[in-house]
Amino acid sequence: MAYASAGARLHFGFCNLSLSHERLYGALGVALAAPRVTVEATPAETVSVTVAADSVADGPGVTADAVRADVREYASAAVDLLDVPGATLTLRASLPRHAGLGSGTQLAATTFAAVAEAHGRDLAFRQHAPALGRGGRSGIGVAAFEAGGFVLDAGHPTARFTTDRPADGEWTVPPVAARHPVPDDWRFLVVRPDVEPGRSGDVEDAAMRSAVERADPALADRIAGIVTRRVLPAVATGRTEAFGAAVEEVGRLNGAWYADEQGGVYRPPVGDVVASLTASSAVFGAGQSSWGPAVYGVTDADHAEAAAAAGERALAAAGVDGRVSVVRAANEGARIDE
Repeated sequence: MAYASAGARLHFGFCNLSLSHERLYGALGVALAAPRVTVEATPAETVSVTVAADSVADGPGVTADAVRADVREYASAAVDLLDVPGATLTLRASLPRHAGLGSGTQLAATTFAAVAEAHGRDLAFRQHAPALGRGGRSGIGVAAFEAGGFVLDAGHPTARFTTDRPADGEWTVPPVAARHPVPDDWRFLVVRPDVEPGRSGDVEDAAMRSAVERADPALADRIAGIVTRRVLPAVATGRTEAFGAAVEEVGRLNGAWYADEQGGVYRPPVGDVVASLTASSAVFGAGQSSWGPAVYGVTDADHAEAAAAAGERALAAAGVDGRVSVVRAANEGARIDE
């Protein structure tokens, strides 16, 4: 029996969406210790998938059948890529689907890793991620799976941008430009409103293409200054409050690129949740992770309890139900073992 387990990730935004600059995208984010996705696998002659009881994370429109189909798709691709006969897989835990926490990449990665480990094959997930449809824009999910921590990726050469989505496998995962361990006393508030899932698939591709084609290059210049002069120094020197304020600003500027696509700087009702969180002295910075609806807040161990209470108040202020947690960062990659 082999297993692979990986945590969620937060996506703070991109460094550039404008075709006027040399590099496109360039994501920044952080690996989380929880929630986690866990997949077990044993060698077999065909592919079969079981979803364990209570393993599917709650969320609007999420069903065990949908998650099972995702695991089967990734497992079938893994079997082909690794040139092995098959595997019997069991999903033990899953991430909230299309919530802005990286569920797709982490499920693909853990499924691939479990199959590889079961058959004694080298993992090399970064190499195979494009064939699984992962890492086409952001490299944060792959980097988080590999080694955790805070990550800034290098993006893609702008000259490779195409109006149509490339076929799976016809790209490389953006390399890691900077990685830093997250200080032990830092914490991340995660607020998940019970609203419709974030964008994915063809809808996400169309929205990103539209945003890129209209993106103001001046915003990328501002973000570059924030990342180099504020975000990176803050995480390198352990200054939590400075880090929170800086990534919040990066997210807000990213939202200006997406405003036409998602109905504002943040997708409704995320804007109300963020506004409430920023009023709390226990939250040093807040924003929308990826397409949402997950909202993050930067805090520390001393303010964790107050930050969680701020998250509950933020949901109430937005008039929605939801889930609130305060978690550590993960400074290591996925757990893979037999």
